[in-house]
Amino acid sequence: MSAGRAVELQVPLQRAPPSVSSLAQRPWPEPGFLPAHAGFRDRFVETPEAKYCCEDCRLVLCQPRQTECGHRFCDTCINSLLSKPNPVCPADKEPLFEDKIFRDVCCHREIMALKVYCRSQKNGCQEQMSLQQVMDHLNICPYYEVPCPLGKCKERMMRKDIPDHLSWKCKYREATCEFCKHKMALTELQKHKETVCPAFPVSCPNHCSFSSILRSELPSHQHDCPMAQVCCPFSRFGCTFKGLNQEMREHESTFASEHLRMMAARNTTLEAKVEDVKGELQERYKVLPGLNTRITELEAQYEGMREKNRQLESQIAGMQKLMSSHTEKLLEVELELRTLRAVREEVETLRSSLETIRTRLNSMELARGPAGSATHPLGSLETQVSRHDDMLSMHEVRLADMDLRFQVLETASFNGTLIWKIRDYKRRKQEAVASKTLSLYSQPFYTGYFGYKMCARVYLNGDGMGKGTHLSLFFVVMRGEYDALLPWPFKQKVTLMLMDQGPARKHLGDAFKPDPNSSSFRRPTGEMNIASGCPLFVTQTVLENGTYIKDDTIFIKVTVDTSDLPDP
Repeated sequence: MSAGRAVELQVPLQRAPPSVSSLAQRPWPEPGFLPAHAGFRDRFVETPEAKYCCEDCRLVLCQPRQTECGHRFCDTCINSLLSKPNPVCPADKEPLFEDKIFRDVCCHREIMALKVYCRSQKNGCQEQMSLQQVMDHLNICPYYEVPCPLGKCKERMMRKDIPDHLSWKCKYREATCEFCKHKMALTELQKHKETVCPAFPVSCPNHCSFSSILRSELPSHQHDCPMAQVCCPFSRFGCTFKGLNQEMREHESTFASEHLRMMAARNTTLEAKVEDVKGELQERYKVLPGLNTRITELEAQYEGMREKNRQLESQIAGMQKLMSSHTEKLLEVELELRTLRAVREEVETLRSSLETIRTRLNSMELARGPAGSATHPLGSLETQVSRHDDMLSMHEVRLADMDLRFQVLETASFNGTLIWKIRDYKRRKQEAVASKTLSLYSQPFYTGYFGYKMCARVYLNGDGMGKGTHLSLFFVVMRGEYDALLPWPFKQKVTLMLMDQGPARKHLGDAFKPDPNSSSFRRPTGEMNIASGCPLFVTQTVLENGTYIKDDTIFIKVTVDTSDLPDP
């Protein structure tokens, strides 16, 4: 390789990737220190030895790599060779393996110490330095080409020519307006003068005698310009005159009386409007007391609604507790149902066994001889049948009891309200008249899951003073599981009601507050206390001639006030 072959200035360069050398750790300015492809194209002072040249591109090694066969390549050159299928060394045709190629740090250090001419030699720089010092020199070289520091300008120049470029040549250099002394880019100076410069002289647009006026003074001149087209100051009062400023004084003096007449007419109109406004205001003042009253009423309604909202929130909280208790009760009912199903299956099995035994017994009785030779086996079977009958009877009683408990649990209420549906009214009424069934008891209901246990008692043919003429309705306090935790005597308000099933919904009701001295409201010692209520609740004539009976059914509602009831 000759020295003349390497005098060209390198083409597009790139920034070096990190390496172990100090060179790769420096932030090189553009263009980058390392060539994008192949080796260094710098002009060396002395012709580099062959050992410093790449076997592929024949240029001075850039980031040298050494192969297993001992040859050296630039980093980009060896990567290009390795990208081909079955790569071989171009020097000796030996196969190349990526894992057996290493960085030649020693050779890299020697190459960086080789002397080169400045890359700006063609611009006149005669400096010599080591290859490692090239970029340090280019950062201060006066012959190195750099872009204009103003950014918008796209021109490049030698570093030493920057002052002249900024002073005389750059079209984006700073310039000062000679009129307002404002500083800006030279490219914006002419537009500034023609459009916004406040000290730039302009001519009057009305072509008056003033030929040159500062742009900032033009608005005030327009107001006083004798050639400006203006409207009469009394135009808002109805004057339609338009003319030049210099004609306006003559118009004002000539039409002074007309202007006064216009002002007087406008004043009269305004006074009439003021009177109308006064009358409207007086009418509105009359409405104000009513509005104040309405506002007060609305505020009271708002407070009432807030109170109702608080009560609803409290009721919702109570319902949530009730739902929780109902969930537990439903679990108990499910367990009872499972037991009930098992008992029913057992009863069916016993019935099947009993039928089988009875069939066998009948067949044996038919086959028995006159001497009664099978008396003993038959007696044994009869005993067995009798035992099965007893067990079946016990299971049927138990099944009936569990069925009754299930019905009670299914219809039980835990919010202090009972809705009692009484079917077959006519038949039950006849039984009451015939003294077969004088009274009926409702299913129990409760003030809460852990509250008072209660029920209702009705005499369809009346009781006491109402016998034969009235329906008598009573309230009964029953013995509950949680009585020990509740306050006694019972003090909650009770409301009894017969539900109207017609569209008018004219329910009949009566309410009472328990007497704390009555034994009916003390803690029960038996299953239930003495009933207390209304023997003359409703006449049978009203009951049977109204819309209280429908489909031979009546509805009775009992409500117990639980609002002030403490939690147990």
